[in-house]
Amino acid sequence: MILSFLCVLLLLALIKVFHKLWWTPIHIQNLMRLQGIRGPSYRLHYGNATEISNMEKEAMSKPISLSHDIFSYVQPHIHAWTKSYGKNFLQWYGVQPVLVVTEPELCKEILNNKDGVYPKQKPSIFVKKLLGDGITMTEGEKWAKLRKLSNHAFHGESLKAMFPGMIVSAEAMLGRWKNHEGKEIDVFEEFRLLTSEVISRTAFSSSYLEGQNIFEMLMKLSSIIFRNFLKIRFPGMSKLFRTRDDIESDKVEKGIRDSIMEIVKKREKEAIIGEEDSFGNDFLGFLLKAHHGANDKQRVSVDELVEECKTIYFAGQETTSALLAWTVLLLALHPYWQEEARKEVLQLFGKQTPTYESIAKLKTMSMIINETLRLYPPSILLVRKVAREVRLGKLLVPANVELLVPTLALHHEPQFWGQDAALFKPERFSEGVAKATNDNMAAFIPFGLGPRMCVGINFATIEAKITLSMILQRYSFTLSPGYVHSPFRLLTVRPQQGLQVILQSL
Repeated sequence: MILSFLCVLLLLALIKVFHKLWWTPIHIQNLMRLQGIRGPSYRLHYGNATEISNMEKEAMSKPISLSHDIFSYVQPHIHAWTKSYGKNFLQWYGVQPVLVVTEPELCKEILNNKDGVYPKQKPSIFVKKLLGDGITMTEGEKWAKLRKLSNHAFHGESLKAMFPGMIVSAEAMLGRWKNHEGKEIDVFEEFRLLTSEVISRTAFSSSYLEGQNIFEMLMKLSSIIFRNFLKIRFPGMSKLFRTRDDIESDKVEKGIRDSIMEIVKKREKEAIIGEEDSFGNDFLGFLLKAHHGANDKQRVSVDELVEECKTIYFAGQETTSALLAWTVLLLALHPYWQEEARKEVLQLFGKQTPTYESIAKLKTMSMIINETLRLYPPSILLVRKVAREVRLGKLLVPANVELLVPTLALHHEPQFWGQDAALFKPERFSEGVAKATNDNMAAFIPFGLGPRMCVGINFATIEAKITLSMILQRYSFTLSPGYVHSPFRLLTVRPQQGLQVILQSL
């Protein structure tokens, strides 16, 4: 009887494995094919992960010409498969079905998520260690609470109060540049340090040196996430067999938490010996007031506080440094637009420090930044999942299918931007984003769309405008002969081998 019982258990286990690894994927694949959605065939257990990985490795193994047509280079599988299978297609990350959507109306429907059926997907083990269950990952009431707090910290008077910190940080960077006049300088590395300093000053009233370990550990975690992005594991195996990356990421995650808690405890100590309500008016101050507040519904836990700090440290540095680097590349390659931007800056500010009230008047600069974000969006993927069976446009999509909106594909689509979509033409945005996209707003989504649009959009664009204005007041720049064009996707798109320019003092 025991042997029979064990045989039944083994049979049931085999049926469950067969159902998960073969029957369900094939059923979903056939269901979508009947609706006209094709894609690369599902392969047992690994799906298309190996194919995608090989295509990416091949593309990244060699630099490209100085072209802005980076879609086929950074996302070769999506570029190839939209041509082979159509604007919307089905691919597989292991047994996970992923519907890639490039029709703007469907993208808009997904990202606006009016009925709440397209929540954020469950993060991987490593992404969870980077961002936790913070504002970028969470849902429902918790997300609403954290979003309200972040909106307060990064808009209006709070944002205006951050302006002087951005100016001081930019001045410090330009002070270092005096030693490089007439020489080559890697501006990507400079912008990485600048944005780290800005987020430290403005959100935490500290310095880059105080947060240096946090930034370095966040970059380690980013590298681990990238290495494991397409690795498919058997369910439960990560608990039984821990890899070197599992062990390293645990250590790094603990290190980040400990470093953040040091900063938190220091601020709490200052508040105790200082005046009442002296947590401060920066982002950390808002978090601490919410943590110690009397309102139970708005109170944030210690874990939430740490996760929000991690998110701001990472996003505040990563996104803006990439934006600044690609903007300088484009201006170095297009002297006409560099000079137009400089004329506008000098007309508004002369050689004086930019002011908060006037920075919004930089129309040419806004056009240039928008065109940079179109060609080189920092985030190239927006991912959601289907909470329950749903009608998406004309498609009936089963529950638990992942939805992938490839920003880069939309930003480089000739149907929306014309046959010159790969060219740098800031004049596209001369009458604003709505006119540039023919009111098809989902064709331009560098910071996302809908209620979950990036909360730091104003922070990032103001920081970029300040930095570029102050550079243009002092320097002209050309691309170094040593620059190798190799856009590289870590968690954002960055120059793989840095961005070297030659500075000339004005």
